Amino acid sequence: MVDIALNIADEYIFDSIYARFYPISIPDNTTITNLQYSLPRDNIYRQFISLFILTNVFAYFFYFFFSTLSYIFVFDKELMKHPKFLKNQIRKEITLSATGFPITSLVTVPWFLGEVRGYSKLYDDINDYGFLYGIFSIILFLFFTDMCIYWIHRWLHHPLIYKNLHKPHHRWIIPTPYSSHAFHPLDGYLQSCPYHLFVYLFPLQKFIYIGLFVFVNIWTIMIHDGEYLSSGTFINGAAHHSLHHLYFNYNYGQYFTLWDKIGGSHRLPGEEQFDRKKKRDQKVWIKQSMEVDKFDENGKEKEE
Repeated sequence: MVDIALNIADEYIFDSIYARFYPISIPDNTTITNLQYSLPRDNIYRQFISLFILTNVFAYFFYFFFSTLSYIFVFDKELMKHPKFLKNQIRKEITLSATGFPITSLVTVPWFLGEVRGYSKLYDDINDYGFLYGIFSIILFLFFTDMCIYWIHRWLHHPLIYKNLHKPHHRWIIPTPYSSHAFHPLDGYLQSCPYHLFVYLFPLQKFIYIGLFVFVNIWTIMIHDGEYLSSGTFINGAAHHSLHHLYFNYNYGQYFTLWDKIGGSHRLPGEEQFDRKKKRDQKVWIKQSMEVDKFDENGKEKEE
């Protein structure tokens, strides 16, 4: 996936930039027929810089484009009247996200660099492993990353870790689409590691990887927009994740409730998560606020 994006960017953008800033020494009276640069495309330092730029561009684009679409067309803005919705919360969410992307990108680039340099198990032709494996790899990706993120997320709630890394994300007790990426940079990175690790452990076709990459980002926004897709007990959607933001110690999973059920951290959403009228009911908001107030600033339940 990344090598495709990098090749396109090299062809139309980076070649001319590197030719300008890192020109090759050319003897006088030599006719130049192509762009000449001293940093070839396969130079590891050039690749690192280029990938850092691309990672940031895609991070900002996906975040602002899809979060804004969700905010305009999906998010229930009545929830902004909830007593636990912070003053200027959306601006704070955007600020935390936007300032964190460069740091997250910096520590993420080595994964992409490994892919570009051929160390991952990404492959081009779907026929290399067959169509059925392609379908299976999607299912495997979802269950593998869900399992890993569950345990990483639960570890991030350990008192010694929570206050230093995960606490900023739990400022958003009533999340919006813009809170989807509003993490401490290292928190966001740690929870993204399973996606990158997967392609070093299991073969995955590149265009399937692109599709999953887009899906993961959209799903992350969707579970923060407050609007559920399923009222079932297997999908860890927005209703389940809203409870995680309200009550801290439940529903750590990303896509499914499987590991929450195994780990004893599953909490089934109530009717107020599904019924729009009850979701906007101020009596429900007061009850939720009282339950939230049972936890201290580090997400630990206060002693009676």
